[in-house]
Amino acid sequence: MPGTRPTIGDVARAAGVSKGTVSLAYSGKRPVAEETRRRIFTAAESLRWTASSSAQALATSRTSTIGLVIARRPEIIATDTFFPRFIAGCEAVLAEAGIGLMLNVVTDQEAETAAYERYAAGRVDGVILLDVERDDRRPDLVRELGLTAVLLGAEAPPAGAPEDVPVVYTEDAAAVEGLIEELVDAGHTSIAHVSGPLQYLHAAARRDAFVTAIARHGLVPDHVVEGDFTAASGRDATAALLEHSPRPTAIVFANDVMAIAGLSFARSAGLRIPEDLSLTGFDDSELSAHLSPGLTSVSTGADVRGAVAARTLLAALAGEADASVKVDGTTVVRRGSVAPPAST
Repeated sequence: MPGTRPTIGDVARAAGVSKGTVSLAYSGKRPVAEETRRRIFTAAESLRWTASSSAQALATSRTSTIGLVIARRPEIIATDTFFPRFIAGCEAVLAEAGIGLMLNVVTDQEAETAAYERYAAGRVDGVILLDVERDDRRPDLVRELGLTAVLLGAEAPPAGAPEDVPVVYTEDAAAVEGLIEELVDAGHTSIAHVSGPLQYLHAAARRDAFVTAIARHGLVPDHVVEGDFTAASGRDATAALLEHSPRPTAIVFANDVMAIAGLSFARSAGLRIPEDLSLTGFDDSELSAHLSPGLTSVSTGADVRGAVAARTLLAALAGEADASVKVDGTTVVRRGSVAPPAST
């Protein structure tokens, strides 16, 4: 409407860029392509918009804060113990360095992009990227916004990974192979898998490791169901698998939340755990040790991963980070939910 002062958002829309890129063009905090800078300045001039001195000062100064955006539904975060453990590991390192952590939980891509744009406008110095996906857009996004970043992965950095974004990774595949070894040694030949959402690289890595390990033992990976890491999907996947004839004698779940729900459903269907059905989880949540029987799972050292990710990001901000950092400590935790299959 007439008389309304133009905003940075108006300039961004006119120039076809993000608000963070406009901020960077004026602050000089990170390089912006000359053509993009000209487009931004032309749009600003036509709109008669000028960057405030306070906004420029905010963009050029260090905030002593790093950002973490979690793009998951709140009910998943509420039940998945990985996130609080990971955050606790980050905080332990950051607090010692006098650095704060800014956390945003979002449920869609638009909100996620907006969070990174706010970060780039001078709210944080760098970001940790979780839940890396196939063809993930975020490395390019944070690069465009001028944010220093670290990726958290579940395997060694693949060919084509961004060279300017350090990767902190574990080897989830070895742990999944260890679970399969346990089950095969116990006598199981019909083993199913409930994966996480396969757009996530860590869920796909665990699924691929399952298929590879099963084939290595001369078995057929004919029962693979995709879940979404929630208890409801664990229950529904277990119900579907138990309808097979013959049904599998063991199920490997991609996280403990789904495994615990699957255990509960199997018991409600009249099955004994582990006599009639063996189960394993992943992430080794605290509850898993207190079930009856205790759930065999995989400890991922989420707090250690958080600490290493935070240290790596601080090193990247200082221009001293390695291209990839391996975190050891992913181990199989054996409990009572695995036993030989019942005689048939």
